[in-house]
Amino acid sequence: MIKKLFKIVFKLLLRLFLFSLLLVLLFKWVPVPFTPLMGLRALEYSEEEIRHEWVSIEAVSPHLQLAVIASEDQDFVKHNGFDYKAIKEAIEENQQGKRLRGASTISQQTAKNVFLWPGRSWLRKGLEVYFTFLIEVFWSKERILEVYLNSIEMGRGIYGAEVASQSWFGKSAADLLPSEAAAIAAILPNPREYSANPASSYIEQRKSWIIRQMKNYGTFSLN
Repeated sequence: MIKKLFKIVFKLLLRLFLFSLLLVLLFKWVPVPFTPLMGLRALEYSEEEIRHEWVSIEAVSPHLQLAVIASEDQDFVKHNGFDYKAIKEAIEENQQGKRLRGASTISQQTAKNVFLWPGRSWLRKGLEVYFTFLIEVFWSKERILEVYLNSIEMGRGIYGAEVASQSWFGKSAADLLPSEAAAIAAILPNPREYSANPASSYIEQRKSWIIRQMKNYGTFSLN
């Protein structure tokens, strides 16, 4: 009986692994049409229109690419998906009873947005690590950033760089100026509560910090 149960569990896990691998390989080439978060938002806010338009990374201003890297994950081009220093610091601060903070890289955020649901459970965090490992193995850094910029929430009902650019500044993502790119990046920690344009005093301060980080970071290459 135990042996039979083991075989059933093994087959189930194998199928789940193959299915997850197939999804990762599929989205290496195919635009991500919809994310679990979009579905949850549609259920939670039925009156809210989900706006999402996929564009290639070439159609996203380099200023926005740099802004999200400078503000969210400055070691993105160097690490293997995980910022171990940030994780260690977050654990130490949490153990000291300080305000809970995350240490998610752009790769981890991409894995979570595309394949998983929001939450802080150990199961979801474990799956996030798993999918982060897979996309780091099978996708290029350019592809990870492309999917990230096309999938993340950038306002109420706003998903992806193109819709965010049109909604906040009335222009294509390719035409964003550095200050506009920094404004969009500034709201990412809580895009449903903050406005990129007009920006609150807090977002203006955060935008100024991001612009300084962009200048300090300099040019970057994903190849």
